[in-house]
Amino acid sequence: QAQLVESGGGLVQSGGSLRLSCVASGSIDSFADMAWYRQAPGKQREWVATISSGGRANYADSAKGRFTISSDNAKNKMHLQMTSLKSDDTAVYFCYASRPGFYYWGQGTQVTVSS
Repeated sequence: QAQLVESGGGLVQSGGSLRLSCVASGSIDSFADMAWYRQAPGKQREWVATISSGGRANYADSAKGRFTISSDNAKNKMHLQMTSLKSDDTAVYFCYASRPGFYYWGQGTQVTVSS
């Protein structure tokens, strides 16, 4: 049973940057994909970015050009570097990981962007 713990959220001004981290218990080498999702108040959870075990990254249109997803397999970590943050980015950000037959979620970290 894997566990994911996010960190790095906080309050930032519009135009600012934040770096979110997700630490996985156990090796992330066994994960097929890891991803970030977010959920704003009153809205459904939405996908932000995915990184495959081979390092290929994909982004939602809202994240392209501003966010960068990366992983550090040696440290069992995944990161989301967010720049040019906007008020629309305010949400709880969740770490997600999957392996065949299983998927895991972190507890989320709050990101608040003030205008």
